[in-house]
Amino acid sequence: MSSDKIEKTVTLRAPLARVWQAIADAEEFGRWFGFELEGRFTPGATLRGKFTETIDEAMVLAHQQSLGVEPSKIRQPQPNEVFCTVESVEPERYFSFRWIPYGIDVECDPENEPTTLVEFKLKAVTDGTELTIVESGFERVPAHRRRRAFLMNEGGWAAQAENIKKYVEGT
Repeated sequence: MSSDKIEKTVTLRAPLARVWQAIADAEEFGRWFGFELEGRFTPGATLRGKFTETIDEAMVLAHQQSLGVEPSKIRQPQPNEVFCTVESVEPERYFSFRWIPYGIDVECDPENEPTTLVEFKLKAVTDGTELTIVESGFERVPAHRRRRAFLMNEGGWAAQAENIKKYVEGT
């Protein structure tokens, strides 16, 4: 792992206000992210919810192996799981939260696991909205799962960048 930070930037063919709504409204966020959230994104709020699909453990294990990391089984998420704690909300510009990176790892201890910071930075551009997603703080993740958490989240954010693109562009 060469970095402590994941960064993905995508240009969305949608107005800034539309992209902001898809990110800052918990219900809309859940639609493209695949996690049904309870509550609102307000600073200091801890949001709970549930995954909207069952996770295929065999597929996850195969993917981990393809990344060259020691595969670890997953902990099937339970209803009412903590998703995140909101850090900052700056309308149409910046949104951030803290969460447990790759928190479905069976080796993760949700009660004691350190969090990473996830940031969404928005900027109006000629073609629509530039969205940059940054996740940092992996140096705090326990060594036995740090590389796996980083690589799984790196691929996850690439997929989520495509999910929000399809969601706000209506494709």
